[in-house]
Amino acid sequence: MTRGRKTSREERAEIVAFCIENGKDYGLTIEKYGVSYQQIYSWVRKYEKDGVEGLTDRRGKRKAEADMNEVERLRMENRLLAAKLKDKEMEIALIKKLKELSGGGW
Repeated sequence: MTRGRKTSREERAEIVAFCIENGKDYGLTIEKYGVSYQQIYSWVRKYEKDGVEGLTDRRGKRKAEADMNEVERLRMENRLLAAKLKDKEMEIALIKKLKELSGGGW
């Protein structure tokens, strides 16, 4: 059994792309990336449901918006917009890579 390890959202997107590109060959993906079957399966399902946004780690506590002052709210909004932009860029890159590997016949 593969022991769990920390992964970034970008790495999760890469792992999901590899898995999908190889016909959801979880065994091959496990060998290449050293991540458990359950984790890869979960990420693929989340990607299929929510796209790259689904690969974001949502664990941890966040301050309630009602408890924030204006500067904190603006910083949070800025971080959310930057994250959405990065997600869209990653999604576009992932789609390009999938098209490239499938011969562009999409």
